[in-house]
Amino acid sequence: MTSTVYIAKNVYGGDGLGRLGDGRVVFVPGAWAGEQVRAELVEEKRRFVRARLVEVAEASPERRPASGTTVPGMVYAGLSYRGECAAKERQLREFFERARIPVRDFRSPPPPASAAEPPLNYRNKVVYHFAKQRGRWMIGYRTEPTHEIVEVENDPLAAPAINAKLPEIRRAVLALLTTGPEIVRRDTARKGNVTVRWTAKSGVSWWVGEAPKGLVLRETTCGRDFEVPADGFYQVNPQVGEELAKAVAEEYRRGADVAPEVLDLYCGVGVLGLCCAPPRLTGVESGRQAVACAQRNAAGRRTAGAADRPDGSSRFFVAQVGRDLRRFAVGPQTTVIVDPPRGGLEPTVPRWLANSTAPRILYVSCDPATLVRDLKTICRSYDVASVRWFNMFPRTARFETLVVLERR
Repeated sequence: MTSTVYIAKNVYGGDGLGRLGDGRVVFVPGAWAGEQVRAELVEEKRRFVRARLVEVAEASPERRPASGTTVPGMVYAGLSYRGECAAKERQLREFFERARIPVRDFRSPPPPASAAEPPLNYRNKVVYHFAKQRGRWMIGYRTEPTHEIVEVENDPLAAPAINAKLPEIRRAVLALLTTGPEIVRRDTARKGNVTVRWTAKSGVSWWVGEAPKGLVLRETTCGRDFEVPADGFYQVNPQVGEELAKAVAEEYRRGADVAPEVLDLYCGVGVLGLCCAPPRLTGVESGRQAVACAQRNAAGRRTAGAADRPDGSSRFFVAQVGRDLRRFAVGPQTTVIVDPPRGGLEPTVPRWLANSTAPRILYVSCDPATLVRDLKTICRSYDVASVRWFNMFPRTARFETLVVLERR
């Protein structure tokens, strides 16, 4: 069954949203805000419907033909970069509006030029899955919900250095899967994926399954060198990651007279806290190898050309943030930085923050749903001074957000 649908907006995840004649919401991937489309209903629920785009009757001026290779996850491949940015900003604003969280200052990235090409080849880390399909091994991205592998020989999202190395990596993985001792072939197949990492200082590294223990890579952010465990977290878009770190440091400096000390929760290898260069820094992370790197990063020298500002006292320790809150000292001179994984803060943390005496909290998030969930509790005692978003993952559904909270 097909229906004509007007697309009112694009929701988080990229799908176009419209309504059927009976009032039910319909989600149409690949349809853009302002378009009139014909869509085939493929999944019907009581309150919403999923549909497949059949025909565009009236196109958005931001619609573009998908140029070059596309891979699963590139939900905005058929939209101009300006249209993508507008969709993401509207989505973020609506998350705050639905949660009824007032924002004093909503800051947008600089608007892209109308003819600007979307940034591609930005990822410094990719994970490709492999599986045997229709009698042959496929290496590439896995689609949802079928888990079919879409083979990738040239990745439009991966850094040029990764693409240059990709043919060699594919040959090596296929050799592990198809030649040599059976125990090696079975073990490789069981692992199911290959990770490729690139840094300007360490070049391209890759491994099948879990990262080799002890492998440390080197990155640079804010004019400072950082050691990173091969399996550790680092922003996948170096350019936008630099912008985010600078923004956090800038926000810290705005309130440093009142709250000069920094407590950096979910600190990873210490990037955000160390870029702030506070007189006293405490970092907390659950991964032992990441903390070991953070300690070395704090002791290391800045790269040539970095600001000539001495580091203060820094200490990093291993702890599960949500389980060890009593160990963390937060006072009226503390700026708290939180940069949790996509699942957001652990359940005990938002209330603990709301009850703290920290004048300012800088919350970095890659998921607006878990962000506003946590803010509903924190905002019992804090106001949202500003929200700023960063297009860390162009062409895909996701983006990064920095929220500055000030105690009432």
